[in-house]
Amino acid sequence: MTTGLLLSGAAITALLTAALPAQGPSSGFEDPPPDKIVIKVATVNGSGCPQGTAAIAVSEDNTAFTVTYSDYLAQAGGNSDPTAFRKNCQLNLIVHVPQGFTYAIASADYRGFAALQPGASAVQRASYYFQGSSSTVYKNHPFTGPHDDNWQATDTTDWAQLVWAPCGVQRNFNINTELRVSAGTQSPGKVSFMTMDSTDGDISTVYHLAWKECPEA
Repeated sequence: MTTGLLLSGAAITALLTAALPAQGPSSGFEDPPPDKIVIKVATVNGSGCPQGTAAIAVSEDNTAFTVTYSDYLAQAGGNSDPTAFRKNCQLNLIVHVPQGFTYAIASADYRGFAALQPGASAVQRASYYFQGSSSTVYKNHPFTGPHDDNWQATDTTDWAQLVWAPCGVQRNFNINTELRVSAGTQSPGKVSFMTMDSTDGDISTVYHLAWKECPEA
């Protein structure tokens, strides 16, 4: 699915209060650039994000962007569809950054709900990479039953390990997320599920940006 929808500048204050702040030279982080970043969704593909169920907004201070899902659920056990145990969503983003700056994803906060029977298990996985780059960062977060509550997972990357957007070249940024659920052998007749959405409102994933100035040509 391809969309020409342009999303920029929309603040979701309650969800972005944890946005990564600028820090001093000892950490390597630079102040975020004064101009706004603009994110255009090039493509959204995957069983976890059917058409019209994922949206993106950028924080006012340019230190984070939020992806909101409304139909992201994996399940197994009982009479679940055999293909429902795995759901994924790949976002291909065009990120327009102010001239002279580059960015990387410093951390990501994922939230959702899981109802796992005893013996069941689940995993939330994410990978991040720039178009044409061989550097891909993978993060995994396992969960085990019994579990019947909200869940939260955070991916963090040390400054030295950050994968930066190339300076002076436009490269699309890809985020591939995945949920997997296994019913296990203890209670396979009962349904276990994991969501990155909510019955009483959308669940958002917040990606925190690190910034630095590009070297002068």
